[in-house]
Amino acid sequence: MSDSEDLTLSEISSRNGHGAVKNEDDEMPLAQLNGRAKQKKRKSSDKSNGAPKEKKAKKAKTPSSSKVKKETPSAPATPKKTTKTPKPSQTPGSETPSATPKKEGSEEADEGYKWWEDENFGEGEERWQTLEHAGVIFPPPYEPLPSYVKLYYNGKAVDLPPLAEEVAGYFAAMIETDHAKNPVFQQNFFNDFLQVLEESGGCNVEIKDFEKCDFSKMAAFFEKQREEKKALTKPEKQRIKEEKEKLEEPYKTCLMDGRRENVGNFRVEPPGLFRGRGAHPKTGKFKRRVFPEDITLNLGEGAPIPPAPEGHSWGAIRHDKTVVWLAMWRENISDTFKYVKLAANSSIKGISDMKKFETARKLKDHIQRIRADYTKMLKDQFMQNRQIATATYLIDIFALRAGGEKGEDEADTVGCCSLRYEHVTLKPPNKVIFDFLGKDSIRFYQEVEVDRQVFKNLRIFKKEPKGPGDDMFDRITPTILNKHLQNYMKGLTAKVFRTYNASKVMQDQMDLISNEGTVAEKVVKYNAANRTVAILCNHQRTVSKNHEVGVKRINDKIKELEWQKLRLKKMILDVDEKAIKKEPKYFEELDDLTKEEQGVIVERVIERQKDQAEKKWNRDNEKRKMEKQELLTKEDLKEKLDKIAETRKEYLNEIKTGKVEATKGATVASLKTKIETVENRITNTSYQLKDKEDNSEVSLGTSKLNYIDPRLTVVFAKKFDVPIEKLFTKTLRDKFNWAIESTDENWRF
Repeated sequence: MSDSEDLTLSEISSRNGHGAVKNEDDEMPLAQLNGRAKQKKRKSSDKSNGAPKEKKAKKAKTPSSSKVKKETPSAPATPKKTTKTPKPSQTPGSETPSATPKKEGSEEADEGYKWWEDENFGEGEERWQTLEHAGVIFPPPYEPLPSYVKLYYNGKAVDLPPLAEEVAGYFAAMIETDHAKNPVFQQNFFNDFLQVLEESGGCNVEIKDFEKCDFSKMAAFFEKQREEKKALTKPEKQRIKEEKEKLEEPYKTCLMDGRRENVGNFRVEPPGLFRGRGAHPKTGKFKRRVFPEDITLNLGEGAPIPPAPEGHSWGAIRHDKTVVWLAMWRENISDTFKYVKLAANSSIKGISDMKKFETARKLKDHIQRIRADYTKMLKDQFMQNRQIATATYLIDIFALRAGGEKGEDEADTVGCCSLRYEHVTLKPPNKVIFDFLGKDSIRFYQEVEVDRQVFKNLRIFKKEPKGPGDDMFDRITPTILNKHLQNYMKGLTAKVFRTYNASKVMQDQMDLISNEGTVAEKVVKYNAANRTVAILCNHQRTVSKNHEVGVKRINDKIKELEWQKLRLKKMILDVDEKAIKKEPKYFEELDDLTKEEQGVIVERVIERQKDQAEKKWNRDNEKRKMEKQELLTKEDLKEKLDKIAETRKEYLNEIKTGKVEATKGATVASLKTKIETVENRITNTSYQLKDKEDNSEVSLGTSKLNYIDPRLTVVFAKKFDVPIEKLFTKTLRDKFNWAIESTDENWRF
């Protein structure tokens, strides 16, 4: 099992808002995965990701499939067809959909089909019977820069061929980013740039030294483009948005077994410079443009083939019912396949998620036997069995990933089976320090106490002649470990332990929560439980650059609310000056804010009101211009700003005198009601602040998306009367609709 098997939704959403182009071996036909070597060498650099790595060839093998209309080097072999699946609950309609499927009625995908109520859905090797879609959207062709925008080398303007100019432009456009300042990124970019330049016939200047390249003119041009884009009016932005949506409309859904399903990322990834996660050795390399000839489409037999862009043709057309990808191509950076799949909220993805969590849930029936067996096996006379037992212990107790070997061209991230000598420090009698880079190059550092026999085994695994660079678990791979685990339960892998333990911890934490407090308080308690799981799974994140700004904004909001409460209490004294004698404790807060603090708050409030007034004036004029109405004048804006200036004077006078005039018709009772409302807002905002600070270095989303059974969140929402919108984003509500629809408050993991 690979260390890179989990994609977080924040990554998916940042690309397109629907789903992601995935890079997964698990959707590759089995024929292509067969025949990998199973021998494991002692050095991790020689290992091959748990199961053995394919040799890299200059060209991919040509697939052998009778159903491929046009062969291409990028298409994998077609798997064998076996048994028929049960008939789907819905059959295709009588009309034959076009290559660009039209939606009937609602513009959304078919949301009426509750696949989780269909016992036969998702069973069998064949995943669908009919499939139609519109293909993929390609990025626009490269537009050469104006003749006056040049790369300069050693002070001389360089006339670059279009492709070389395109590559140089990618670097120039991101020259101020951390990536572009990374020496590895710079070197990889420069090497690929020189290669592209040579392929394109060279230029008028001999370029040899990166340090002599001046990208400033190009960078300034791209910065100007960004500023022009920001300066677009709202109607212009709306027009661009509508044009984009119109272009994307036919590609957003496909027709599978007569049902409309949402498609994930239907856009072919644009060319650019590869960033990579963590300290990736290939960061900065040129990700080349993908053409229709590189792409294999998967469609139902007899389905209309989407037209390729003018002057091009598709690499191949397949009719493989055993896979659920719609399009595929080979990506040049990692030399692996990329897939266009259905969206996260599709029925196919939903059944996959549900099966994953159900498999983890079944582990509770076997976990005691597994733990008893690996405890006994820790003393086994065969070293491989000891390593299997020790690895299972670490994966179960500390939620380590299985880990897989990494090639020299991959980021050096580590999991349990790929731990090396230097990653484990032993402190007698039974303390262990784990220190390594985990998935996404996130550091895993923990000092923990382990079972005495586990400690002894780790000491044996580090025994001479082993030293730095040598594998601790040199007799096993994730493949061997998972094969052992499947003796206990069908589908059991090391990853299932993480899902099981994450969901079990969440269930245990929820059992400790009392059903009391406001909705905001309950959300904080839920997030605290979620955080416990995230810490278990080492789901860390770097504190964002805007974290301090966000904290300050919330603190400012709390101060403003306290100031509002202060003013309301002073209004009570204006209505009834004897109120302070009747309820002295109620008015103890009158001196909580100094005059200086109140002055700062007033200036901040007034500045915000002025800014809002100006923005509203601009928005109203944009709307009037579109509707061909008379525009508001500067005098209209000045009138609003003058009123705000008068309000400022009143506030400052209140601070000076210590008195606030009550609004007309105000009573003590009505003012107290308003104070109670403000106090509730202060409480809720304070919880929001605590949540933000507590979770600044912990990623709650990853465990919520991948490891915590979504039905637990639904149970929490129903049992504690918390709107599901407070716990799941819109994206997660769509993805886990099956859990929301099928779970009651008494369900348990």
